[in-house]
Amino acid sequence: MRFLLVVLAFCSAAQAAAPQPPAVIARSWVVGDLSSGQVLAAQKSDERVEPASLTKLMTAYLVFAALRDKKLVPEQPVNVSERAWRARGSRMFIQPRRAVTVDELIRGMVVQSGNDACVALAEAVAGSEDVFVQLMNREAARLGMKGSRFMNASGLPDAQHYTTAHDLYLLAAALIRDFPSEYGQYYAQKEFRYNNITQPNRNRLLWIDPTVDGVKTGHTEAAGYCLIASSQRSGRRLLSVLLGSSSEATRAQESLKLLNWGFQFFDSVRLYKAGEQVKSLEVWKGSAKMVSAGLKSDLLVAVPKGEAEKLKAELVAQQPLVAPLAKDQRIGTLRVTLDGKPVGEYPLLALEPVAQAGIFGRAWDTLRLWFK
Repeated sequence: MRFLLVVLAFCSAAQAAAPQPPAVIARSWVVGDLSSGQVLAAQKSDERVEPASLTKLMTAYLVFAALRDKKLVPEQPVNVSERAWRARGSRMFIQPRRAVTVDELIRGMVVQSGNDACVALAEAVAGSEDVFVQLMNREAARLGMKGSRFMNASGLPDAQHYTTAHDLYLLAAALIRDFPSEYGQYYAQKEFRYNNITQPNRNRLLWIDPTVDGVKTGHTEAAGYCLIASSQRSGRRLLSVLLGSSSEATRAQESLKLLNWGFQFFDSVRLYKAGEQVKSLEVWKGSAKMVSAGLKSDLLVAVPKGEAEKLKAELVAQQPLVAPLAKDQRIGTLRVTLDGKPVGEYPLLALEPVAQAGIFGRAWDTLRLWFK
């Protein structure tokens, strides 16, 4: 299989000066642009840490998947087990022999960070927390969370319960991407009242910045003060993961610093629209001689402000392209660089199907390929 390289855009000769990230009071952190799928900056993002209540993002992900698959419904009552009732740490104060709905448990988990709610939801999804933990670790592997292992659904300390800032970024990004409705419904809620007890969301940024709509706080003595935060401004969504800060106020302040830095110093550039032809490629043995190559979704790239003209896109096409070709079949790769540094690689798809030519057309192209 040969490959055809086509340069679609050229960068200028000037060097791109990526803005330096701010100094951050935290053990490790990541900030990225979810609109483009790019990490903008990170520090010690692969260092193993205790996730504390940030664990609840994986619990939520699996609960939302169960709702999507109709294994649970929001109004479904859940009986509270002894194990859930006796859960240590932060609680929403569910009680045995008093049914609570799935929707209430989700709000108790997300807003109140209730460990008891997590156990009850784990039992509702998988029958027991132990089986649910197996699902957590299986899902972590599927999402590419190579530095993570879960031992419980709530984030209680355990020597074998760990993750990284990078993995938590992957998880939070997946939750926002795969369950946008549920994310919007639960994670921006500032307080929740259950059992005559009102508890506030511990994410202070919900009060400080109206563009912030999540995500989750965490704290133990070993983990320090942690916060995953997301903000949407002018159509762009950024996500930050900050672990091991020194106080509640500091984790909010430092997370906002990262988000503001990303919005202030980077632009989101749309290179191609979904379904737009990037290039027309030659087809062999087909009913058509050319096929349009494009992308399934809009291609957005985050670049330092003022550096958009320095982007370069290269199309690497599979050659020869031999019919039949199906619509959305991958026929190449678009490589995007900024001043020679890789930004990302994106699959190019056939925008329309191409059937096989008749017997004489195929025979003629076979002969032509011998001499190509």
